[in-house]
Amino acid sequence: MNIFVKNTETMTRKLKRSFSAALAALLLVVIPARAQESLQDMIERGLDRAADQALLLARNLEGTPDALPHTYQDGKLLTTTYRSWISGFFPGVLWMLYEDSGDGQLGKYAEIFTDRVEPAKKLTSTHDLGFMLMSSFGQGYRITGDRRYLEVILEGTDSLMTRWNPSLGVMKSWNENKRWKYPVIIDNMMNLEMLCFVTHVTGNRFYENAAEKHAQTTIKNHFRADASTWHVVSYDPATGQPHAKNTAQGYSDDSAWSRGQAWGLYGYTMMFQETNNPIYLEQARKIARFLLDHPNLPEDKIPYWDFNAPDIPGALRDASAGAIMASALIQLSQLDPGPEAARWLETAEQQLRTLSSPEYLARKGEMGGFLIKHGVGSLPGKAEVDVPLTYGDYYYIEALLRLKKLLHQRKSLPL
Repeated sequence: MNIFVKNTETMTRKLKRSFSAALAALLLVVIPARAQESLQDMIERGLDRAADQALLLARNLEGTPDALPHTYQDGKLLTTTYRSWISGFFPGVLWMLYEDSGDGQLGKYAEIFTDRVEPAKKLTSTHDLGFMLMSSFGQGYRITGDRRYLEVILEGTDSLMTRWNPSLGVMKSWNENKRWKYPVIIDNMMNLEMLCFVTHVTGNRFYENAAEKHAQTTIKNHFRADASTWHVVSYDPATGQPHAKNTAQGYSDDSAWSRGQAWGLYGYTMMFQETNNPIYLEQARKIARFLLDHPNLPEDKIPYWDFNAPDIPGALRDASAGAIMASALIQLSQLDPGPEAARWLETAEQQLRTLSSPEYLARKGEMGGFLIKHGVGSLPGKAEVDVPLTYGDYYYIEALLRLKKLLHQRKSLPL
């Protein structure tokens, strides 16, 4: 299949979008501030900027073999390889933007950068294969149906399952060390999607059963009474019980590290969507209430890097946590039949408006091609502090596209 053939309809749609975005920008200058930009215009403006930035970033790295984006720091574009947990996000950005726009250049680069992630399928040293492969090969398979992409996911899933311990009921995140015997991090909830996907494709319940067991064990041991989550829970293989509950990237062991809370929200929303098991919907609701009701959630709904950071309100924000939350809340609003659904969606819309503002959204040509500013990777580790993060870009774009799809379904705005 040649995915780069552009037809007249696609070009016409792109020209209309460009004209609409330009007109919207002009109107924002001449219309009083009280005239808020429509959601449709905000979405299209964000997606257009994302496409411009993604093409710039792809061209910057096209001639560097095996390179994948890491971040942009101190005026320099930093790269990584397929071994990094973030390796699949930029290919996923390209796939999503290609699907939305039909731009053949985006499709070409999506294939190129996805291929750079393929060696990850054989890794057994990481729990992050779901992140790495579903964001890249998963998006590619969904859009193109290319069987080669599916084969990579199947092999990668079997590699991931080497870290599964059925007696403990959880997937090992990091290897044993002096501090932890069998550490599991809340981020691991995000890798369960690949297990559910493989069950749905193959009919083999082994994978989804493991995902459900991990999710339920995590509910039991990872969450506090207020529905906040520890970052790291380490299990004692001899007893099957947790022996330590700590943080690695948060402010303290008992604090609520923002991105960890967002991973939990997204993970349980996804698990309900995949399994229709109501316990995951209820867990997602509890996490959402904790986040939205927290007195330290800023008015613009982009969280501080940790909800218990000691220097609030001067603490750094984590835009990546905001983007993950927004995407999860949009999905939760469509899955939740209860009265809180409107609240989930309203908050996500506000988060996307904030992320689409000049404070967070890069100008065209800025930051080497990254999109969303003010991410925090690990403040305690002094790594990726107040910089763009490739997963922040990914979930921002995913959230925009989810909201665009929702507007289209409701026919509340013409597209």
